[in-house]
Amino acid sequence: MEILWLIAIGVIAYLIGSVSSAIIVGRIFGGEDIRTKGSGNAGATNALRTYGKKAAAIVTVCDCLKAVAAILIAMLISNMTGIDSVYGNTPVYVAGVCAVLGHNFPIYFGFHGGKGILVSMVAMLFANWWIGLIVLVFALIVMAVSKYVSLGSILGSVLLVILSLIFGGGDIAYILFCVILAVLAVFMHRANIKRLINGTENKLGSKKG
Repeated sequence: MEILWLIAIGVIAYLIGSVSSAIIVGRIFGGEDIRTKGSGNAGATNALRTYGKKAAAIVTVCDCLKAVAAILIAMLISNMTGIDSVYGNTPVYVAGVCAVLGHNFPIYFGFHGGKGILVSMVAMLFANWWIGLIVLVFALIVMAVSKYVSLGSILGSVLLVILSLIFGGGDIAYILFCVILAVLAVFMHRANIKRLINGTENKLGSKKG
Protein backbone atom coordinates (compact mmCIF):
# COMPACT_ATOMS: atom_id res chain seq x y z
CA MET A 1 0.00 0.00 0.00
CA GLU A 2 2.87 2.35 0.82
CA ILE A 3 4.22 2.18 -2.72
CA LEU A 4 0.81 3.24 -4.08
CA TRP A 5 0.96 6.39 -1.98
CA LEU A 6 4.43 7.07 -3.33
CA ILE A 7 3.14 6.66 -6.88
CA ALA A 8 0.22 8.98 -6.09
CA ILE A 9 2.65 11.60 -4.80
CA GLY A 10 4.61 11.35 -8.04
CA VAL A 11 1.52 11.69 -10.21
CA ILE A 12 0.21 14.69 -8.26
CA ALA A 13 3.61 16.40 -8.40
CA TYR A 14 3.86 15.78 -12.13
CA LEU A 15 0.41 17.27 -12.77
CA ILE A 16 1.26 20.33 -10.67
CA GLY A 17 4.61 20.70 -12.40
CA SER A 18 2.88 20.53 -15.78
CA VAL A 19 1.19 23.89 -15.16
CA SER A 20 3.51 26.06 -17.27
CA SER A 21 3.41 29.61 -15.99
CA ALA A 22 5.67 30.79 -18.83
CA ILE A 23 3.22 29.59 -21.48
CA ILE A 24 0.28 31.12 -19.61
CA VAL A 25 2.12 34.42 -19.06
CA GLY A 26 3.13 34.47 -22.73
CA ARG A 27 -0.49 34.21 -23.77
CA ILE A 28 -1.48 36.97 -21.35
CA PHE A 29 1.37 39.37 -22.15
CA GLY A 30 1.80 38.68 -25.85
CA GLY A 31 -1.23 36.70 -26.92
CA GLU A 32 1.14 34.05 -28.25
CA ASP A 33 2.99 30.87 -27.37
CA ILE A 34 6.32 31.76 -25.77
CA ARG A 35 7.73 28.54 -27.25
CA THR A 36 7.63 30.23 -30.66
CA LYS A 37 9.71 33.14 -29.40
CA GLY A 38 13.34 33.63 -28.43
CA SER A 39 14.96 30.37 -27.38
CA GLY A 40 11.67 28.51 -27.64
CA ASN A 41 11.98 27.59 -23.97
CA ALA A 42 9.00 27.95 -21.64
CA GLY A 43 10.95 29.43 -18.75
CA ALA A 44 11.79 32.59 -16.83
CA THR A 45 14.89 33.49 -18.87
CA ASN A 46 13.02 33.41 -22.16
CA ALA A 47 10.14 35.32 -20.55
CA LEU A 48 12.65 38.01 -19.52
CA ARG A 49 14.09 38.28 -23.02
CA THR A 50 10.71 38.20 -24.73
CA TYR A 51 8.32 40.08 -22.43
CA GLY A 52 10.48 41.88 -19.88
CA LYS A 53 11.17 41.89 -16.15
CA LYS A 54 7.55 41.87 -14.95
CA ALA A 55 6.69 38.76 -16.93
CA ALA A 56 9.92 37.05 -15.84
CA ALA A 57 9.21 37.86 -12.19
CA ILE A 58 5.72 36.36 -12.43
CA VAL A 59 7.07 33.20 -14.07
CA THR A 60 9.83 32.90 -11.47
CA VAL A 61 7.44 33.21 -8.54
CA CYS A 62 4.85 30.86 -10.05
CA ASP A 63 7.42 28.20 -10.93
CA CYS A 64 8.85 28.29 -7.42
CA LEU A 65 5.39 28.17 -5.85
CA LYS A 66 4.28 25.15 -7.86
CA ALA A 67 7.40 23.31 -6.71
CA VAL A 68 6.67 24.27 -3.11
CA ALA A 69 3.05 23.13 -3.50
CA ALA A 70 4.04 19.77 -4.97
CA ILE A 71 6.52 19.07 -2.18
CA LEU A 72 4.29 20.29 0.65
CA ILE A 73 1.48 18.06 -0.61
CA ALA A 74 3.93 15.17 -0.70
CA MET A 75 4.98 15.89 2.88
CA LEU A 76 1.35 16.12 3.98
CA ILE A 77 0.41 12.83 2.33
CA SER A 78 3.47 11.03 3.68
CA ASN A 79 2.74 12.31 7.18
CA MET A 80 -0.98 11.48 7.10
CA THR A 81 -0.43 8.00 5.68
CA GLY A 82 2.66 7.23 7.73
CA ILE A 83 4.79 6.35 4.72
CA ASP A 84 7.45 8.77 5.95
CA SER A 85 8.27 6.16 8.60
CA VAL A 86 8.90 3.67 5.79
CA TYR A 87 10.48 5.83 3.11
CA GLY A 88 11.92 8.74 5.09
CA ASN A 89 12.48 11.73 2.80
CA THR A 90 11.91 9.73 -0.37
CA PRO A 91 8.41 11.22 -0.91
CA VAL A 92 10.05 14.66 -1.09
CA TYR A 93 12.58 13.38 -3.61
CA VAL A 94 9.87 11.76 -5.72
CA ALA A 95 7.75 14.91 -5.67
CA GLY A 96 10.73 17.06 -6.60
CA VAL A 97 11.78 14.92 -9.55
CA CYS A 98 8.22 14.49 -10.82
CA ALA A 99 7.51 18.22 -10.55
CA VAL A 100 10.60 18.85 -12.69
CA LEU A 101 9.45 16.23 -15.19
CA GLY A 102 6.06 17.93 -15.34
CA HIS A 103 7.70 21.31 -15.92
CA ASN A 104 9.97 19.94 -18.65
CA PHE A 105 7.37 17.71 -20.30
CA PRO A 106 3.95 19.19 -19.38
CA ILE A 107 0.98 16.98 -20.19
CA TYR A 108 -1.23 20.06 -20.68
CA PHE A 109 1.04 21.62 -23.32
CA GLY A 110 2.14 18.85 -25.64
CA PHE A 111 5.02 17.69 -23.42
CA HIS A 112 7.14 20.69 -24.49
CA GLY A 113 7.99 22.90 -21.55
CA GLY A 114 10.94 24.49 -19.81
CA LYS A 115 14.28 23.30 -18.47
CA GLY A 116 13.24 22.86 -14.85
CA ILE A 117 16.00 24.83 -13.13
CA LEU A 118 13.79 26.88 -10.80
CA VAL A 119 11.74 23.83 -9.86
CA SER A 120 14.93 21.85 -9.28
CA MET A 121 16.28 24.64 -7.10
CA VAL A 122 13.25 24.54 -4.81
CA ALA A 123 13.36 20.74 -4.69
CA MET A 124 17.03 20.62 -3.71
CA LEU A 125 16.47 23.25 -1.00
CA PHE A 126 13.70 21.13 0.52
CA ALA A 127 15.79 17.97 0.26
CA ASN A 128 18.87 19.46 1.94
CA TRP A 129 18.75 23.18 2.52
CA TRP A 130 22.46 23.84 3.07
CA ILE A 131 23.67 21.82 0.09
CA GLY A 132 20.92 23.43 -1.96
CA LEU A 133 21.96 26.88 -0.77
CA ILE A 134 25.62 26.30 -1.66
CA VAL A 135 24.64 25.14 -5.14
CA LEU A 136 22.28 28.09 -5.60
CA VAL A 137 24.88 30.67 -4.56
CA PHE A 138 27.53 29.01 -6.73
CA ALA A 139 25.22 28.97 -9.76
CA LEU A 140 24.28 32.63 -9.27
CA ILE A 141 27.95 33.61 -9.02
CA VAL A 142 28.74 31.76 -12.25
CA MET A 143 25.80 33.45 -13.96
CA ALA A 144 26.83 36.89 -12.67
CA VAL A 145 30.47 36.51 -13.72
CA SER A 146 29.97 34.75 -17.06
CA LYS A 147 26.58 36.27 -17.98
CA TYR A 148 25.56 32.78 -19.09
CA VAL A 149 22.45 31.48 -17.30
CA SER A 150 22.94 28.09 -18.90
CA LEU A 151 26.53 27.76 -17.67
CA GLY A 152 25.49 28.51 -14.09
CA SER A 153 22.69 25.96 -14.32
CA ILE A 154 24.94 23.24 -15.76
CA LEU A 155 27.86 23.76 -13.38
CA GLY A 156 25.47 24.07 -10.44
CA SER A 157 23.99 20.70 -11.35
CA VAL A 158 27.43 19.11 -11.45
CA LEU A 159 28.27 20.61 -8.05
CA LEU A 160 25.00 19.23 -6.64
CA VAL A 161 26.05 15.69 -7.49
CA ILE A 162 29.55 16.18 -6.10
CA LEU A 163 28.24 17.57 -2.80
CA SER A 164 25.63 14.82 -2.50
CA LEU A 165 28.34 12.18 -2.88
CA ILE A 166 30.60 13.83 -0.31
CA PHE A 167 28.07 15.07 2.25
CA GLY A 168 24.99 12.96 1.48
CA GLY A 169 25.75 10.60 4.33
CA GLY A 170 25.46 7.60 2.08
CA ASP A 171 21.74 8.24 1.56
CA ILE A 172 21.27 6.41 -1.74
CA ALA A 173 17.81 7.89 -2.29
CA TYR A 174 19.13 11.44 -1.85
CA ILE A 175 22.15 10.83 -4.07
CA LEU A 176 19.92 9.32 -6.76
CA PHE A 177 17.59 12.32 -6.46
CA CYS A 178 20.52 14.70 -7.04
CA VAL A 179 21.87 12.66 -9.94
CA ILE A 180 18.47 12.60 -11.65
CA LEU A 181 18.05 16.37 -11.25
CA ALA A 182 21.54 16.94 -12.65
CA VAL A 183 21.02 14.59 -15.60
CA LEU A 184 17.72 16.27 -16.44
CA ALA A 185 19.32 19.72 -16.23
CA VAL A 186 22.24 18.79 -18.48
CA PHE A 187 19.95 16.98 -20.93
CA MET A 188 17.63 19.97 -21.19
CA HIS A 189 20.64 22.23 -21.80
CA ARG A 190 22.24 20.08 -24.50
CA ALA A 191 21.65 22.73 -27.18
CA ASN A 192 23.09 25.39 -24.86
CA ILE A 193 26.17 23.24 -24.31
CA LYS A 194 26.78 23.10 -28.06
CA ARG A 195 26.42 26.87 -28.30
CA LEU A 196 28.76 27.40 -25.35
CA ILE A 197 31.38 25.23 -27.04
CA ASN A 198 30.90 27.07 -30.35
CA GLY A 199 30.92 30.48 -28.66
CA THR A 200 27.45 31.33 -29.91
CA GLU A 201 25.50 31.12 -26.65
CA ASN A 202 23.61 34.31 -25.84
CA LYS A 203 24.51 36.09 -22.64
CA LEU A 204 22.12 37.36 -19.98
CA GLY A 205 20.44 40.49 -21.25
CA SER A 206 20.46 39.34 -24.86
CA LYS A 207 17.16 39.56 -26.68
CA LYS A 208 17.89 36.35 -28.55
CA GLY A 209 17.53 32.69 -27.54
